[in-house]
Amino acid sequence: MGIAQAATKNIASGTTLGILMAAVGAIAFSGKAIIVKLAYQHGVDAVTLIMLRMVFALPCFTALVWWAHRQARRRGQVLAALTRKDWLGVLWLGFTGYYLASFLDFAGLQFISASLERLVLYLNPTLVLVLGALFWGRRIAPAAWVGMALSYAGVVLVFGHEVSFKGDNVWLGMLLVLGSAISYALYLGYSGQLVQRLGSLRLAGLATSVACLLCLLQFVLLRPLGSLAAIPSAVWGLSVLNATVCTVLPVLLVMLAIERVGAGLAAQMGMIGPMSTLFLSAWLLGEALTPWVLAGTTLVLLGVFVVSRKG
Repeated sequence: MGIAQAATKNIASGTTLGILMAAVGAIAFSGKAIIVKLAYQHGVDAVTLIMLRMVFALPCFTALVWWAHRQARRRGQVLAALTRKDWLGVLWLGFTGYYLASFLDFAGLQFISASLERLVLYLNPTLVLVLGALFWGRRIAPAAWVGMALSYAGVVLVFGHEVSFKGDNVWLGMLLVLGSAISYALYLGYSGQLVQRLGSLRLAGLATSVACLLCLLQFVLLRPLGSLAAIPSAVWGLSVLNATVCTVLPVLLVMLAIERVGAGLAAQMGMIGPMSTLFLSAWLLGEALTPWVLAGTTLVLLGVFVVSRKG
């Protein structure tokens, strides 16, 4: 009886730790929009800002690949060599899921609030369903249609409130962030095939490293290297924070959470993200926390919850 009780206690503590990891990961990842908005106050642009984020994140993502090989060796396994098709897949995922999605997101944040940006990105599960129906013929359950209607109604509610105050640039920001969400949905739709072959740590490390190199190349082609000297010290500090606390840390925490509580519960804990963005943006950016924003956020979260369960 004592052994059974101890085992039950260990399982419960592991579940609690997994839920805590997923929650902290969601909050940390949502903080990215706040940091980007703070950095824009110092006059930098999206090309420079995303380059700095990736420069500091690259060593961590490279370490993920090394760690995947190390774990395989400890288990007496040999990771399969990447074929030409694998490399093309890694390049595609690095481009769509981490480079293009990140750049469009950063660019869109110049024109819309952090709260609206987080809500648009949180439509991702609905976009995965739509793309799955369009490209792979997957059926969408009737309840999932209801969930999608709720989610998009919530975004329209917040968008309509924001465009009445900030003007036409909100449309541009909205389209850029929506493009980011679609790009990441394309990444998710294809990544499942490669994850089974390469493993999540190895694939994440390779794809994100590709994205880092693309961001560096973009900066070299579009900006003079001398412009690095003009970057304010505050932006360097914010970029380090963005790369570590809001990029690498949430990736690791969510991976560890999935191991302990499963992908479903970890995804549900991710709903904390948009709510944390609301309060952080009100606190640190002075964005208005209006009834319209709260109502729209509630609709989005409810819709995504329904889609996640029925999709």
